[in-house]
Amino acid sequence: MVAPCNSSNKKKMLQVDQMGNVFDFPIIPKRIISLVPSQTEFLCDIGLQDQIIGCTKFCIHPSNIKQKASIIGGTKILNLALIQSLKPDIIIGNKEENEQLQIETLQKDFPVWMSDISNLTEALEMMQKLADLFQKSAEGAKICVQITNDFAALNQAKNSKKALYLIWKDPYMLAGKQTFINDLLQRIGLENTASALPNPNRYPVITISEIQQINPSIILLSSEPYPFKEKHRIAFQQLLPSASIQVVDGELFSWYGSRLLQSAAYFKQVFLES
Repeated sequence: MVAPCNSSNKKKMLQVDQMGNVFDFPIIPKRIISLVPSQTEFLCDIGLQDQIIGCTKFCIHPSNIKQKASIIGGTKILNLALIQSLKPDIIIGNKEENEQLQIETLQKDFPVWMSDISNLTEALEMMQKLADLFQKSAEGAKICVQITNDFAALNQAKNSKKALYLIWKDPYMLAGKQTFINDLLQRIGLENTASALPNPNRYPVITISEIQQINPSIILLSSEPYPFKEKHRIAFQQLLPSASIQVVDGELFSWYGSRLLQSAAYFKQVFLES
């Protein structure tokens, strides 16, 4: 069970992010640049949309986020010159989503608050920490408590089914162990058989013959980052006729912000009520 987020109404400017960076803000940061789509959405959901002056081209929720915010590139290739010109009070990034060298460059001139997330508990911690930083503790706690309760109510399958979760094609890549996706798979009673591969990477490459050798009961084709479609599901079904092949909403498996408010209900409908 996920522990509920802690909420604090005390005004504290001394903050520590999920990578141990310490910040001492004299005032609440107002000009925000967000480098991660799921965190951008969360910041908007706690009432900070008007303060976001920059976001990535992949920040698609809410749909009007790009009307005022400058597009500062993608998550992996940032427009550092544009970010510099925007003069943010704070930049919000993520260890996995963003490139280390670019983050280190930005840290020379700006406070860069970094998340590091591999499971639901850390996602909830990230949201409450950011909410506290911007003096939106109550708004953050409301979201965190709802997500906590929704996941606690999931009835996991007693006998785990072997599954593979594909995130990319050419080459095929999996969500491996120690990933956020892996944690959510476990919460719906699925055993991620990526651990059977000799490749220890978080996102190992796999061949069709290796998939056939593993012979999983379920293959999940994510809608993002690679946009798997029905044609891909049909092709896999021909290769593994006994497996259940599904195209799934990748946002609800990999976005670790307030989009998680929709994830538990989706998992229940797709995996636990069939």
